[in-house]
Amino acid sequence: MYAQCPECLTVFSLNAVTLAQARGQVVCGHCGAEFDALASLSEQLPPEPFEFLTPHIPDAPPRLDLAVYRPQPEAAQPAIAESTAAPHAEAEDFSNLVVAPRFARQQPPRPRRWPWITACLLLLLALGAQIAWAKRDALISDDTIGPMLEQACASLGCQLPLVQDTRQLSLVARDVQAHPSVPGALLITASLRNDAKFAQPYPVVSITLSDANGKRLAMRRLRPGEYLGDNAVLQRGLPASGTATLMLEVEDPEGKAVAFEFGFE
Repeated sequence: MYAQCPECLTVFSLNAVTLAQARGQVVCGHCGAEFDALASLSEQLPPEPFEFLTPHIPDAPPRLDLAVYRPQPEAAQPAIAESTAAPHAEAEDFSNLVVAPRFARQQPPRPRRWPWITACLLLLLALGAQIAWAKRDALISDDTIGPMLEQACASLGCQLPLVQDTRQLSLVARDVQAHPSVPGALLITASLRNDAKFAQPYPVVSITLSDANGKRLAMRRLRPGEYLGDNAVLQRGLPASGTATLMLEVEDPEGKAVAFEFGFE
């Protein structure tokens, strides 16, 4: 807001706080004249050049209609005759009396968030368990995570599912000879080693027999139950870095088999 000194015509910028404190009466900082700033008070300056600000003609005081708060009137207290007043009425102390205003509102209780947090944590754990189960072969065969899972499962009394990787199976010894009690049959013994750092299920063994010219005479696939008779050994699988001896009985086609080949599936 702006006001103009009527003596030297200097225009000053001022705010409502200054006007309220001085009740409109201010002193010109240029000529020292005291004047009523409300007489020439203006929100904006007219276009330059100008000489006088628009004066305000006194009018009826403005009417205020936008009320924001109205205190409640005090209730009239009935007169009490001195003759009937209690002797201890003057001694009552109301200094500790607390009166709550009518416009005060009670804050609504905040909703509890811990059930949602607990539900989210349970869902995250379930999702993690599903991902771990889907990737169980990769986790068990991992050099770092696999031993940790095996140790944790051993402490809980459970057994990890067997992971098969035939690329880490190798034959360390093998021998073929005529069956001592069955004519026209061969007795094949082999030592199988698991080079992996995790237990594997016993593989399906395929045997191919060839003659002296390298011609294949016969081929047979033997499942673990056919060359191992102990179900407990089948369930435990071939331990990490462990070996197992296989004993296979196969028929010698026409007695011409002189070479054989092992494969694992």
